[in-house]
Amino acid sequence: MSDLLSQVEPMIPALRRYAHGLLRNPETADDIVQDCLEKVVSNWSRRRDENARSWVFTILHNLAINRLRQDARRSGMVPLDDMPEGTASIAAGQENMLFGQDVLAAIERLPPDHRSILLLITVEDLSYAEAATILSIPVGTVMSRLARAREQLRTILESKPVGTSTSGPYIRRVK
Repeated sequence: MSDLLSQVEPMIPALRRYAHGLLRNPETADDIVQDCLEKVVSNWSRRRDENARSWVFTILHNLAINRLRQDARRSGMVPLDDMPEGTASIAAGQENMLFGQDVLAAIERLPPDHRSILLLITVEDLSYAEAATILSIPVGTVMSRLARAREQLRTILESKPVGTSTSGPYIRRVK
C-alpha cells in the first residue's frame, strides 16, 4: 500500500490539471479524478508496468472520454435560471490575463484528440511514448497530432475576427 501512495499521490495535481483541461468543468473533472483513483486503488495489483504514471493517466483519459461521450449524448443546455451567478460576464483584467484567457479559449476550440495531445505533452510534460501509451495510438500519430494541434492553436490565436481593423483595440457589439 505504501508503494501505491508513494507513486500515485504526487500525480494527483497533474491528474486534476489534465481532467480540467479535457472536461472544462471543475466539478466534473474532480469527480473523474476521484473515479480514476478508485480504479487505481482497486486494480493496483493488476498493473503491468513499473511506470504507474502512464497507466494512471490512461485510466483517467478513458474515464474523461467516456464522460465527454455521455455529455454529448445528453444535451449540454442549462436553463438560464440554473446558471451560477457571474458566469455570463467576465471581469476586466490585465493584458496577460486576457491573453491567458484567449489561449484557454483557443485550446477549448481544438478537437478533443488535439486538445488531449497538447495537454499531455505541453502541460503534463509527458514523453511522446507515454502519451502514445495513454491514448493507445502510435508515437508517430502523437507527433503528427501535436504538430497539427500547435499549428491550429497558432492559427486560432493569430486570427482576427472578420471586419476588425489592424490597429486599435477590438470592440465587439453584442445584441
